[in-house]
Amino acid sequence: MMNEEFSHLGELKKQLEAVPTLPGVYLWKDAEGTVLYVGKAKQLRARMRQYVNFQDERATIPTLMARTRSFDYLVTASEHESLILEKNLIDQFSPKFNVGFSDDKSYPFIALTLADEFPAIKYTREKPQAGTRYFGPYTDARAAQETMDTARRIVPLCKTSCVEWKRLTKALAAGGALEEAQKIARPCFDYHVGLGPGPCVGHCTHEEYGEHVKKITRFLSGHRREFISSLKEEMTEAAEELDFERAARTKKRLETLMHLKDKQSVVLSPRLSADSIGFFREETITGVQVFSVREGVVLLRNDFILDKGRDVSDDELVRTFLLKYYEQASQIPKEILLRDKPSDSALIEDWLTEKLASARGAKVRITTPKAGEKHELLKLTEQNAKHALVRYMVRTRYLEERVNSALIELESALSLDETPMRIECYDISTFHGAYSVASLVVFEGGRPAKKEYRHFKIKLQSEESNDVAMMAEVLSRRFSTKNRENTRFAKKPDLIIVDGGKPQLNAAIKVLKEAQVEGVDLVGLAKRNEELFVTWQTQPVILPSGSMSLYLVKQVRDEAHRFAITHHRKLRSKGMTNTILNNIPGLGPTRRKALLKAFGTQKALKAASLEAIALVPGIPDNVAKNVYSALHCSDSKDEEK
Repeated sequence: MMNEEFSHLGELKKQLEAVPTLPGVYLWKDAEGTVLYVGKAKQLRARMRQYVNFQDERATIPTLMARTRSFDYLVTASEHESLILEKNLIDQFSPKFNVGFSDDKSYPFIALTLADEFPAIKYTREKPQAGTRYFGPYTDARAAQETMDTARRIVPLCKTSCVEWKRLTKALAAGGALEEAQKIARPCFDYHVGLGPGPCVGHCTHEEYGEHVKKITRFLSGHRREFISSLKEEMTEAAEELDFERAARTKKRLETLMHLKDKQSVVLSPRLSADSIGFFREETITGVQVFSVREGVVLLRNDFILDKGRDVSDDELVRTFLLKYYEQASQIPKEILLRDKPSDSALIEDWLTEKLASARGAKVRITTPKAGEKHELLKLTEQNAKHALVRYMVRTRYLEERVNSALIELESALSLDETPMRIECYDISTFHGAYSVASLVVFEGGRPAKKEYRHFKIKLQSEESNDVAMMAEVLSRRFSTKNRENTRFAKKPDLIIVDGGKPQLNAAIKVLKEAQVEGVDLVGLAKRNEELFVTWQTQPVILPSGSMSLYLVKQVRDEAHRFAITHHRKLRSKGMTNTILNNIPGLGPTRRKALLKAFGTQKALKAASLEAIALVPGIPDNVAKNVYSALHCSDSKDEEK
């Protein structure tokens, strides 16, 4: 690993000798001093050595260490403190190699201005301010507005945008008397339609308004079941007092609450209160969905897009998201549902428990349900994470931009003369030299051109597999004079990728030279570390982890492998079935033909019952029994193996 690209690591190793064996946070930096990555450690020196010695198997480590020229570290009193410090430093520096939100915009909240004499409600994206309580975040601005409007229909409260509320608040802040301020006020529109309680005109006392604030706080916190019974009691009480106007208003609020309950698309137990978090990864981005469930109701549905995908570990992705999300979330649940726990889940649970600050001493638990209601909820959350990612990719034209970037990156990394608009990839699939096939898949403009895919049945006879010779045969046939004149093979590729290392590449070079094919770049793709062997240097090219170009190369290779192995299995299955049919007593060529004509495919014949086989014209009962027994006997032998 210590080639010229990593020659600077020797100096870093020496400097690491002075790093203490204490908990803390480390920062890897580039030549300009820019922070590339922030991490925490239980023991700083040991953890940092894993990077420079390449003992950390994450795919991004070689690229990170190739760019690293210095480091810094901060010692903490405990591992718990290092978790908090790590989160703060990531927020401060937004390092390239750490997980972050792909969209760094501020998310909306619903807020209550508790520092005011008459607290009001508002929709805001402001940074947290003292004396204000926030509910959220909401990734859907419309959902935040609708939630606020619904809350006010159930529990009337002033909005900060109300002119009369602003006038009253300003007068009280200047030391004015409440009664004097109320004398010159007029009822606002919200009061007339039942959305405001009217403190500005004295229609609501300070104590009554305080009760409204408490109720709306409970509602926005997810405690909604209690409102149904209280509104029913209030409606009955108003009717008994013949206050039909108040009864009608209360009925409307109750109907709003019941409609909110009916809109719930997921039926959950009223006892369930938890956050369910689902992840769905692409190669370089991840969709995240959060369902905040309180008293069996999905209170919030938030989706996020992270700027890392399969290029980082599950552990890092989940841990970083939990820290980022719950740092700004207003409601901390007592339970978080995840597919897998992060390695330091105990530390995160302690941190969340501190934020929860329960008067009853409740603790936050991270759980991984395997069955039951919570498991089904988690599955639904993960499905929604996938849909969120798809919506993002369509909205941002992510795939189109990724393809364009991938082709340009590939052109640069492989020193190609032009952008590889047509890529052909070849793969061999064989079973000890038998039923050998090759696949040719074509990508045009970075996308699969499936009409151009081809299979080659290998003619080479060999008792053992010889991938190099088979690859040479396939390329010789592909670029033969006859095929180059064939319209099916008329287009010349810009780049050929052969699955395999240096031997396969050398075979391809020889074939194209003998066929006098010019202007085509060749690459051998080794499975280990996705190394690309090229014609112009002895060392393989390693594309940056998480790069668009690496994703494209993997996609092309995987498609060639899938196409080859599918055809190979089909031939092998057909060959094995034919071998079985050839050895069945009483089943000659005519009867074999009749069977295959009746059932259409080998697979259908194997799946047929004894009675169905016996009904085929020309097949006696004893022969039908022999056929059925032979086919099912071969299945039993395969299972034994």
